[in-house]
Amino acid sequence: MTPDELKKRMQQFALRVICLIESLPKTRTADVIGNQLLDCATSVGANYRAACRGRSKADFISKLGIVEEEADESAY
Repeated sequence: MTPDELKKRMQQFALRVICLIESLPKTRTADVIGNQLLDCATSVGANYRAACRGRSKADFISKLGIVEEEADESAY
């Protein structure tokens, strides 16, 4: 998979999460959980894009670790 394909998949993931959050009931619990999910799910792609612009291999790897953390939080 190319970096551009991965960026596209992450963008689609964020859009699907946004649709999911919009369908949640309007309760305090759903708002809190939805906001947290929205934050971490949308940051996956944003952080991956930042990683691709890393200044070095070490910078790329470090930023990719953040991507992994945000994806794991989204899954939780």
